[in-house]
Amino acid sequence: MMFDCAIIGGGPAGLNAALVLGRARRNTVLFDNNRPRNVVTGESHGFITRDGVKPAEFRRIAHEDIDKYGTVRRVQTKIVDVRREGLFFRLATEEGEIVQARKLLLAAGLKETLPSVPGIHDFYGKSLFNCPYCDGWELRDRPLAVIAEQEHAFHMVRVVYNWSRDLVVFTNGRFNLSAEEKSRLSRKGIPVLEQRIASLRGQHGRLESVVLEDGREIRRAGGFVAPQWTQAAPFGDRLGCARNGKGGYVTDGFGRTSVKDVYAAGDTSVVAPSQLIIAAAEGSRAAIGVNTDLTEEDF
Repeated sequence: MMFDCAIIGGGPAGLNAALVLGRARRNTVLFDNNRPRNVVTGESHGFITRDGVKPAEFRRIAHEDIDKYGTVRRVQTKIVDVRREGLFFRLATEEGEIVQARKLLLAAGLKETLPSVPGIHDFYGKSLFNCPYCDGWELRDRPLAVIAEQEHAFHMVRVVYNWSRDLVVFTNGRFNLSAEEKSRLSRKGIPVLEQRIASLRGQHGRLESVVLEDGREIRRAGGFVAPQWTQAAPFGDRLGCARNGKGGYVTDGFGRTSVKDVYAAGDTSVVAPSQLIIAAAEGSRAAIGVNTDLTEEDF
């Protein structure tokens, strides 16, 4: 079957794009491998009327909204290949099904690599998080750890400082802060510990302390980590979409990439985790771009 648009990714960007295209009466297929990045998160915040919603509940409501429009087909599978064939795109699922579409929207989002700290996955999504805007309120005024191996450690610390003044920075053996940055943090009463982390201690995912290789144990009641972000799917690169300085795909105001008929939305275009409401808005914007271009071609 030939679709007007194929969407790869069933997160908030892909879901909202499918909703807008469905309402525009466009034959759309949404591919979702049902492995959302926020599966470890208990609640999602910052989306008006949905603040505190559980990710699974958000997806359930979104599916109900989309399913009201008969031109959208949702397929729970993984796309393994995308290629251009003349004026259309050919997509192959892991089951071997072949689908063709006039337009392609990339919304698979990101995958994250956490700092190399033993046991960090036991706490991630429960008391250690990556987005202060999403989870800072719940950790407000607590003694927090900021675990950051990347060069943007200083930026993260400054943001987290809005929610708690009791911070300790752990670089896990990386010397990623300049002398000036450490001095500025010191003036705020924020110590920087550059030793490697030996372990994290706590129960049931609730952080209680950070243990360094020299034996010191620093009591903490949660915190934030700075993962390394990469594209979750390779199709934009394979199709030749240009990247921006942060590794995301370059897009215009309506999600158009540098490759004709290929669009990107959500985290895929910025390579940074965004709140649900931002990703959903970008999905809406890209869907309008898709529909605008289809309309131009049809006339």
